[in-house]
Amino acid sequence: MNASPSQPHPAEWTETQGLLSCEERDLPAGRHQFHKEQMMARIREDLRTAPVVPVRRNPFLRRAVLLPALACALAAAVVGGVALTGGGDAGTSSATGPALTTRIGAVDARGAEPLLDHIALAAADTSETAVRADQFLYIASKVASTYPKTVGDKTTIVSQKLHSRQVWQSPDGRDGWLIEPGNTGKDGITLAGPNPARSAYDRLAKLPTDPAALLRQIYQESDAVRDPEVPRDQAAFVAIGDLLTESYPPAKLTPALYKAAARIPGVVAVNDAVDAVGRHGVAVARLDEQNGERTEWIFDKKTYAFLGERTVQVEPSDTFKKGTVTFTIAITRRAVVDGMKEVPGEES
Repeated sequence: MNASPSQPHPAEWTETQGLLSCEERDLPAGRHQFHKEQMMARIREDLRTAPVVPVRRNPFLRRAVLLPALACALAAAVVGGVALTGGGDAGTSSATGPALTTRIGAVDARGAEPLLDHIALAAADTSETAVRADQFLYIASKVASTYPKTVGDKTTIVSQKLHSRQVWQSPDGRDGWLIEPGNTGKDGITLAGPNPARSAYDRLAKLPTDPAALLRQIYQESDAVRDPEVPRDQAAFVAIGDLLTESYPPAKLTPALYKAAARIPGVVAVNDAVDAVGRHGVAVARLDEQNGERTEWIFDKKTYAFLGERTVQVEPSDTFKKGTVTFTIAITRRAVVDGMKEVPGEES
């Protein structure tokens, strides 16, 4: 599951601002003024208390999982409000570039199950890392997105530049930290709260490792908060993807996640996909027929290591052209560290 760091050379990207369905389209530009303390307290509480399989952390909340009212409320607070927490450099990752685009890989409708079998076998061969209660799970990534930006009465499609993101989370999910220049500022923001994060290592360790039982639980929990207009199979696929990206699934759970995904109708294999830092791989994907977006989990073609995820507009919509990469994330490092804000390889 660990992805090796690589130098960024983002020739092709994919990543969607997960909350573009809300009426306000230009939130990432950070033009709204929020009361920082009040809004951040609400964000942290909402992110921790909604009854669902781990929902993607702040800028990447999935509209496929959240109810519309909650999604729009958090869009304003998270995407607009977080930018106010960082001080001087807030907004440095705001978009000014053209839309991110990519070549759409060919689909093999029958290839997902054998591909996921190979991926599960590779994941099962990974040694378990002991995690102490006083340690933190560290995940570094590179992210970018494409979204509509409105200035006055003119709306254009723009891209957020590729930027770094670092997350620390305690095993119990009650403490953590996020640093994402442009969205949080150089010092970052706390992810601490009274309720455990749903992506917490301790919680993931308690999930069933039988694929059928695991999938049933994922459906039940995602059904509780998903937008009724989003197909439940798509919501379940997104929920599993969230566990593969910015979390640290125990070694015994990871193969079960892949085998559970193979049971979801509509899951396909894609012959070529590119992560946020330009690494090519094969992908396991599913098309959301409601909006024409395809969510792709990208894996190394030889080792089957998880590289990242992206969302591609494979059918033109009123907002995006075919081939637009609306959201992309590349995982560059996962590690267990001894302290908050400690970076592997650096002195704490």
